[in-house]
Amino acid sequence: MIVGVPKEIKQDENRVAIVPPGVAAFVHHGHSVLVESGAGLGSGIPDAAYRAAGARIVKRAASIWERAGMVIKVKEPLGDELTMMREGQILYTYLHLASNEKLTRALMRHKVAAVAYETVQLDDGSLPLLTPMSEVAGRLAVQKGAQCLEAGSGGRGVLLSGVSGVKPAHVVILGAGVAGSNACPIAVGMGAQVTVIDLNPVRLRYLNDIMRGRITTLMSNTANIAEEVAQADLVIGAVLITGARAPRLITRGLLKRMRAGSVVVDVAIDQGGCIETSRPTTHSAPTFRVDDVVHYCVANMPGAVPRTATYALTNVTLGHGLEIADNGIEEAVAQDPALRKGLNTFGGRVTCRPVAEAFGMDCAEV
Repeated sequence: MIVGVPKEIKQDENRVAIVPPGVAAFVHHGHSVLVESGAGLGSGIPDAAYRAAGARIVKRAASIWERAGMVIKVKEPLGDELTMMREGQILYTYLHLASNEKLTRALMRHKVAAVAYETVQLDDGSLPLLTPMSEVAGRLAVQKGAQCLEAGSGGRGVLLSGVSGVKPAHVVILGAGVAGSNACPIAVGMGAQVTVIDLNPVRLRYLNDIMRGRITTLMSNTANIAEEVAQADLVIGAVLITGARAPRLITRGLLKRMRAGSVVVDVAIDQGGCIETSRPTTHSAPTFRVDDVVHYCVANMPGAVPRTATYALTNVTLGHGLEIADNGIEEAVAQDPALRKGLNTFGGRVTCRPVAEAFGMDCAEV
């Protein structure tokens, strides 16, 4: 199979979908790899490194979309990429379709076999291809939130740790999954007062144990969320329903109760956001204000640390990518139940139930 890796075109996205050892693995399996010139530069990987691993460097993204049986990306297709996809082509990338009907319909129209990293799911419910980026985003959320709290960023002028004689900031984390669990120790380590809210008592118990009681854990309900958010300096929205649109946990009415200069970081923005007033932003213009609350809603947060993020991502995507290239998409999903859950569109139909439900479509599960 010809495997193509175009340069990412999403604003401020410097990750790349493959690293030189990954190229070598595909070549060893008998496949050809096309990499767009400059695709790896944002992650510190020159064309020469790909060439040495066996890739062919091409100058135009269009050549990759024309020739590749499988296109591997980091983020969803945008702009001209939406017209360059072709029938029967395999797309392997993050898609987040439940919040993007336009892309969903484009994939259907072009009859693309689209595998979404974020819905590849093991029997235990874990999401192996989403986990490393959730780890990165969770840790970054505290770092970015702390910066947004500074007066120069429009925040309340609060130091997360406080100092002797001055209380630390109150950080509320909505969701105790991978992102929330990674945000928690960073916030605690920076000296904040931390509350974690989740529906799952097992996750809350686990976090309380590993943090040795240094956090407050609360069950998720409307009253607990309202009370904690209203008192928070920094809220990190890290909720996730696999493949589906994120639930709106913070309404405009609740936002109005927050103190002026407080901050919300919506890690769930890729799936539509868990805050009613959220909208996607970029690393170049990461924040906006609503009701005097600073919103940080960057839709590709790990892109801020592209080298770390690229290697973390490609560590987990390579194996399934090889499965698809070696066996073809139909055989690969037949053999691997986790990969089958990752298939979002095929043959012009939506094959992921949460995506179909988001837009009132029929689901043709395979």
